[in-house]
Amino acid sequence: MAYPSYQHLNIEQRDGYAVVQLDRGTANAIEQTLVDELADWFERAAADDALAGAVLTGKARFFSAGLDLISLYQYSADEVAHFWESFLDLIRSMVAWEKPLVASITGHAPAGGCLLALSADHRVMAEGKFSIGLNEVPVGINVPPPIFELYRFWIGTQKAYSMLLGGTLVGPQEALDLGMVDAVCPEGEVLAQAEQQLQTYLAFDRVAWRRSKAFLRRQLVADLAMDFKTDFGPALDHWWSDEQRARMGALVEKLSGKAKG
Repeated sequence: MAYPSYQHLNIEQRDGYAVVQLDRGTANAIEQTLVDELADWFERAAADDALAGAVLTGKARFFSAGLDLISLYQYSADEVAHFWESFLDLIRSMVAWEKPLVASITGHAPAGGCLLALSADHRVMAEGKFSIGLNEVPVGINVPPPIFELYRFWIGTQKAYSMLLGGTLVGPQEALDLGMVDAVCPEGEVLAQAEQQLQTYLAFDRVAWRRSKAFLRRQLVADLAMDFKTDFGPALDHWWSDEQRARMGALVEKLSGKAKG
């Protein structure tokens, strides 16, 4: 199957699988174009009989720093609503993807980066002073039900509850202890270990593996379905409140200063 050339994704075809590298700036911050490209690739790859699985990877020191708040702050009301709906649809489609998906977490993976990683079947994270977790609440972003459901699928209800409300980020070893990631290794070995795990999956009977994955995730996929206006409408209302705009404006100014520096 022919794939288009993407602006923010580097695709390497290997023997029966693909390595999909996020490639947007230094930190792979997520905005509309990256969401659209990931959604397009996973949809095409699902229908590609020659492709049996994939590794999703980042760059040195960053898997993905999460949402690009600098860009999102400039979006119109319609653009913000479209972004959130398409991003949450992307996460659900990745969770429901029937083929093996392994995340090569090459560095920091907070917020949206963590959600991309949690969509995978197996996660390998780099050792070092990196952080992962969901810190939406401290930024002033309401946590919609699908985010909670995905978090607790991997780390349990109590931990998901307390960590979401606290906006807690953790390092690689604590993430491993929590079950948020499955392996931790030196930074230069992350992709190789992720590919090794994918090849282990690909060595199994394809039909049995995919059907088992679908069964094991059936309830999670159902839990990730949402009525966007009902479940996320309050979050959008809060996004445009004077208090939240002021908070985000201050954060954007700080982030912009770091980017220039």
